[in-house]
Amino acid sequence: MSEQSAKPYLVRALCEWCADNGLTPYLAVKVNAQTRVPQSFVRKGEIVLNISLNATRKLTIDNEWVNFNARFGGASQEVSVPMAAITGIFAKETGYGFAFAPVEDPVASLEQATQPAPTDIDTALAQDRDAAAKDADKPKARPSHLQIIK
Repeated sequence: MSEQSAKPYLVRALCEWCADNGLTPYLAVKVNAQTRVPQSFVRKGEIVLNISLNATRKLTIDNEWVNFNARFGGASQEVSVPMAAITGIFAKETGYGFAFAPVEDPVASLEQATQPAPTDIDTALAQDRDAAAKDADKPKARPSHLQIIK
């Protein structure tokens, strides 16, 4: 029997603790293909969401998903975040919370793990190519028109 993740329980607990103490729970999310969030608010592949009861409608946090409706730029939108995409939950006012290691895409992880490690020779060749490309981009120096007078 596999052990169930504690992440959804911690997310629910911290959300409830924030509500009990008059704090605002914020959810940090690493956006992936399964995440449904307003893309115009995504920065560097991440988004931070206010999941307080005042900011959301129909908030549900189950073991696999966080779902709710919220207003973004005045327009109501449905938000769905898989639990695996959540990288943290914290109280806005105090910063208290939990950070979670992002779950990597298993296919990408496998491809990265099976790539041959670069050798010192490969690294040296790549550095030589980079240096040659930089030199080719530089304008050629013209001889000086100044003369030394004694």
